[in-house]
Amino acid sequence: MATHPRHELSAASVLTLQSMQAYPSISILVNTTPGPRPDPETIQRLRRLRDDVAERLERESFFSTTSLMAKVDALIDRACLVPCDHSLALYVSETHEQLVALSVEVTERAVVDPTFATRDLVRALHRTPRHVVLVLAASEARLFEGVGSRLTPASGSKFPRTVTTTRRDGSKNHEAFLADVDSALGAYLRIHPAPLVVVGAEPTLSTFCGLSKNLGRLAGKVVGNHVHVRLDVLSGRIAPRIEDYLGSRQEEALHLLGTRTGQGRARIGIDAAWLAAQRERPEMLAVETDFFYPARVSADGDYLDPAQDVEDPAVTDDCVDEIIERVLDRGGWVALVDPGSIPTGGRIALTSKDS
Repeated sequence: MATHPRHELSAASVLTLQSMQAYPSISILVNTTPGPRPDPETIQRLRRLRDDVAERLERESFFSTTSLMAKVDALIDRACLVPCDHSLALYVSETHEQLVALSVEVTERAVVDPTFATRDLVRALHRTPRHVVLVLAASEARLFEGVGSRLTPASGSKFPRTVTTTRRDGSKNHEAFLADVDSALGAYLRIHPAPLVVVGAEPTLSTFCGLSKNLGRLAGKVVGNHVHVRLDVLSGRIAPRIEDYLGSRQEEALHLLGTRTGQGRARIGIDAAWLAAQRERPEMLAVETDFFYPARVSADGDYLDPAQDVEDPAVTDDCVDEIIERVLDRGGWVALVDPGSIPTGGRIALTSKDS
């Protein structure tokens, strides 16, 4: 039974797409302008990419062309009506169809492969990571989940919280309150680990950060009383801290790559990364954002032969996508870095947990 189309992006939805394997799996990606719906020119480009897919499947004499293309057409009709971010991705196979709005620009393309093209979804998650926002005041604390620019109250948490402890003289015990907030925050982060932004006026903010035991993934602090501001305003105040966090994550990846290179635990270049993703225990994969690599895979799966004729069914449209999926599936993490960041022009590098 086919799943219902969804217009959302989450780590779970990316993992679901990456787990699916069936030929043909159709991926269509097109850039959009943020707004209430795509403009007519964008829909025209989307339909041209759709026609490219139909022509390719017809040349291959694939028996389910009519059924598959009807699903693609239905998603395009849906795309005409949904709010846009910076791009749209459409995914269709015999058993699945899904529409996803992305917060990053993409290389517009149509891909027909045994798996879906999910690299841009990984990149969007990397650029807009899920994060947790703790908003403090002297007598109140609220907790939010953030994805991109959207904040929602953290479900299943022990928030909001207010001061209930008092001293013998009847005054509020603010330090005990902040310790209680930190305990509740820790309980939430143990189940929902994520980068954390702490928001609060001084001296409450400094007092909390001085006593907290849960700042291991602190992405940043915002000074000010924002307990009751609109969530869109709060999101705008937080955005620069998330951007700084992302920059530090690229630096972290490149620093780790340098360290592992010196230890003999880095494989630089597409051929080395491809083989290591299968045979070693992946730790971190660094990929330059503009690096794509279509190729034929050898019969034993170990070697790549670069190809230009991407429409040939024997050609994997992007082996980088395959490596990303394999690394994530085997417990590694992925950093998408700026073009030219990988040493020696390697474009892609994999560090391993073993020497």
